[in-house]
Amino acid sequence: MYRKMIKRYRDIPIQARASFWFLICAFLQKGISFLTTPIFTRLLSTAEYGQYNIFNSWLGILSVCISLNLYCGVYSRGLVTFDSDREVFISSLQGLSMTLVLVWSAVYFVFHAIWNQLFALTTAQMGFMFLIIWGTSVFGFWSMEQRVDFSYQKLVVVTLVMSLIKPLLGIILVQLAVDKVTARIFGLALVDVVFGIILFWAQLRKGKIFYSSKYWKHALAFNVPLIPHYLSNTVLNSADRIMIGKMVSESAAGIYSLAYSVSLVMGLFSTALIQTLEPWLYKKINEKDIESISKIAYPTLMFIAAVNVLLIALAPEAIAVFAPREYYDAIWIMPPVAMSAFFTFSYFLFAEFEFFYEKTKLIATATCVGAVLNIILNYVFIKAFGYYAAGYTTLFCYVVYASFHFYFMRKICKENLDNRQPYGVRKYFSMAAAFLVVGFLLLLTYPHPYVRYGVLGCALLLCFLFRKQIMDTIMKLLNIKNHKEKGNEDYE
Repeated sequence: MYRKMIKRYRDIPIQARASFWFLICAFLQKGISFLTTPIFTRLLSTAEYGQYNIFNSWLGILSVCISLNLYCGVYSRGLVTFDSDREVFISSLQGLSMTLVLVWSAVYFVFHAIWNQLFALTTAQMGFMFLIIWGTSVFGFWSMEQRVDFSYQKLVVVTLVMSLIKPLLGIILVQLAVDKVTARIFGLALVDVVFGIILFWAQLRKGKIFYSSKYWKHALAFNVPLIPHYLSNTVLNSADRIMIGKMVSESAAGIYSLAYSVSLVMGLFSTALIQTLEPWLYKKINEKDIESISKIAYPTLMFIAAVNVLLIALAPEAIAVFAPREYYDAIWIMPPVAMSAFFTFSYFLFAEFEFFYEKTKLIATATCVGAVLNIILNYVFIKAFGYYAAGYTTLFCYVVYASFHFYFMRKICKENLDNRQPYGVRKYFSMAAAFLVVGFLLLLTYPHPYVRYGVLGCALLLCFLFRKQIMDTIMKLLNIKNHKEKGNEDYE
């Protein structure tokens, strides 16, 4: 039996095996970090946990400005476009990334006192941040190359080792150190730098080129116009924690950050669905087979809504597991943040049309509007109602964000697809409204656990009664994945 299983596994096409293991890598990176959250919330005070998450928020924002996200759009496209000269392209982009980090590091250290005051971080923490940005970029370049070549074995091993070492080293350093926040950051930087040096040298040795005028100009010309989109997306995800830390306290930022982290656990399901659906969606748009999209998109939206409703229903228990009593107020923030995940997934379904037809200005417009609105609303409502308000302003901004992309998608379909629309206005927004109503009703049951358990029991009974329809939906999604894997060469 064991030999048969091995033989079946080896008979699976390399593209299918690679897709599976790349998905495992995504779960490893997020899942191990998530599972160690209960340890760090007990090793760090709410204020220290808040400081660490404020650092992560600034890391996300500054990483876009410093690295220009070169390991994203332009790089994955360039690996295919410049296939005949790939090794030179890779090593030159590694060179450009390192140069950007060194230049910005010099700018920081010359005026470090000003930057430290602005970011509320120490010089050591800022120094480690630059190392993490560089190490993350190096890993991003290397991992994308492995994906393109279907070299999943190397990627799985490196991802697993890094994902395990980071929290283990962090736990040891936090327990030994007086400055626990800096110790946690140092642990991340150390792992990123060690692996970064190895992977950087491996790719540079193959290409043997640090500077290439052709590829540096190409990379900057392609990615710089996308910075408003990348930056706004990061601001939309991070600004709330930074503003809470500045306007309320680091302790409040810690409580809010925990709610945010636990709420995003369902993001693992979203990631899995996105990786399954994205190539299929591109293929359907390319074939102008728009009618097929809604048959799959609506059930997946319902699935995302269902798992997030489950998370909202179990929020008090989830917080009790993941943190001690002083974090308990996080339960009131989890519902709106969890509901935001539905609209984040909606954005993906709509924005694929914008990316396919290269409407980068529309993408940037929607993202910038969401980010600016988020900052303004946070400033107004955190002042008026405290840090709880940030969860609700975040939800509102994601609703606006998704709505903008919905409008732009319909405009693109009108111009390029004879006005054939994949999603109906009434159907989508009715589904979204029903999801919001259920989420907020569950929030009202938090002071009454028996009512909440009764509602959850009824929901589980409905799932049992409609199990056939649920399984049919899951099989449809699996069929998409199988179809993608069989015809993978069409859109690799």
